[in-house]
Amino acid sequence: MKLDEIRHRIDLIDSKILKLLNDRLEQGLIAKRFKDRVEDPRREEEIMEKVKNNPNALVEKDFSEELYKIILFQSKKMQGRDLIITGFQGEHGAYSEEAVRLYNKDYVTLPCATFNEVFEGVNSGMYDYGIVPVENTLGGIVGPVNELLLNTDLQIIGAIDMPVHHCLLMVPGTDHREIREVYSHSQALAQCRRFLSRNNLTPVPYFDTAGAAMMLAEKQPRGAACIAGKLAAELYNLEVLKENVEDLSKNRTRFLLLAKESPVEDGSKCTITFTTEHKAGTLFGVLELFARAGINLTRIESIPNEPGDYSFFLDFDGSVKDPVVITTLEQAEKQTAGFKLLGCYNEKVVED
Repeated sequence: MKLDEIRHRIDLIDSKILKLLNDRLEQGLIAKRFKDRVEDPRREEEIMEKVKNNPNALVEKDFSEELYKIILFQSKKMQGRDLIITGFQGEHGAYSEEAVRLYNKDYVTLPCATFNEVFEGVNSGMYDYGIVPVENTLGGIVGPVNELLLNTDLQIIGAIDMPVHHCLLMVPGTDHREIREVYSHSQALAQCRRFLSRNNLTPVPYFDTAGAAMMLAEKQPRGAACIAGKLAAELYNLEVLKENVEDLSKNRTRFLLLAKESPVEDGSKCTITFTTEHKAGTLFGVLELFARAGINLTRIESIPNEPGDYSFFLDFDGSVKDPVVITTLEQAEKQTAGFKLLGCYNEKVVED
């Protein structure tokens, strides 16, 4: 074994240590939601007792005790701050996390295994907000998210439309000529289909882009790379082999920010959902209401609700405080079933 190989292993361990420290602080923030106060001497004593009795030979007791005093101090310090916690689907480094950082850099981001966990976390009060992708210019609508929106009481309080640029990432020191397989989320792989085919690379679906990056860094499968964003490369100490590997340059994803309560400030965009009768012209009749009122529709989507039944999503420019919008929504509700206003909010558009 060479010195460079040992140092690479140390770099990998260091990145794991930092990730675990971050994970521990996250759990402390969540625990605060279930406690009456930050200070809990009995719990601290329990933790320190375990640290003292840890059998790891190289970790001296004095060192571990001092280390955990610092960790507990930092954890209590963070619990004492009024931080806004936002849940997102995937691992740290996911595009959803990038969207949160662009929307508001002060929000704390916590990963969730599924979109359903994001919705449940916000609904239970574990998270203040949740962020989910709703549509992509190349991949179309995100079906599972739209299905969850049909059955939630959460409100859309904001949106962000941002460019998504995929990178081909590899473990530092890898010979790029040996790469044969590329791991990533199925949608990301689909958005880079021509690039993968052109370079004779086999796509391997993974549950998440950032999750693929984390797996690559930890397991280092031979002849493998992944497709993810620059943030994932930074977090997992991966090398960017090639940037912008998406097939079309205009690759954008729109994300929705969800909360239990409607925003206080006035919004400039609204989202509604509804179903219509199975009669010719019923959908046209609803759309005609908006056209006559001069309201600009920015999104029209339909997804299966029940066998033979479809629900429609409409986004439009306007505010629910506008008398014209109020009248139009009242008329639309009378002509539809399952009508629901999902939110009136402001949208942030990020350009390249």
